Amino acid sequence: MLLEMKRASVNYGSVSAIRDISLAVPEGGIVTIIGGNGAGKTTTLRAISGLARVGAGEIHFNGERIDKLSVDKIVGRGIAHVPEGRRVFPDLTVEENLRTGAFLRRDKPAVEADLESVYGRFSRLRERRKQLAKTMSGGEQQMLAIGRALMSKPKLLLLDEPSMGLAPVIVEDIARIIEEIKGQGVPVVLVEQNAELALDLADYAYVLETGTLALEGPAAELHDNAHVRAAYLGV
Repeated sequence: MLLEMKRASVNYGSVSAIRDISLAVPEGGIVTIIGGNGAGKTTTLRAISGLARVGAGEIHFNGERIDKLSVDKIVGRGIAHVPEGRRVFPDLTVEENLRTGAFLRRDKPAVEADLESVYGRFSRLRERRKQLAKTMSGGEQQMLAIGRALMSKPKLLLLDEPSMGLAPVIVEDIARIIEEIKGQGVPVVLVEQNAELALDLADYAYVLETGTLALEGPAAELHDNAHVRAAYLGV
């Protein structure tokens, strides 16, 4: 497995956010984490990327334990995190934002090639490369946030609520982009409130409820699970 979280727990002060979570991400494909508000989905991603400290348990990436590493070292190992709410640098241009994604890289020719690759995937970013990020639409900012993450040349991409607040036509674009990223061999861990979208995209799924793991299995099987359909698909 590329990533393994083993019985991980995270507390915020005296509040338990996740408890005893175990999950695995293989070398290829999309793994999704679904659940209601406060279920612990975002905290799980933050634990993987080092933004939330694991109080118990372990996280291993590429055979190395990473839960004690600093955020920059985890990024350097190849984990890129696109947080909820996009969080682009509003007063930097599109291109400046993209280049920040490569700040740990020293392979300048490859960085330039990857910048062109991002522009090839996101034509709107090329058109707006000199535009300030804060002047862009929500969908464009989401594309920028994903493009910035890809500039780090990740071995694993963490996406937190990429469809949040976006029009349906833009959500379709984001879904296509996620499938393209998978097709290029970059594994994705996808957190989504839109469970229908998440289960359609994913190969394997985990369901969190109140900070604990309630269900897991192939995404197609969970899509047909009676509890998941009633609780998350509105069926």
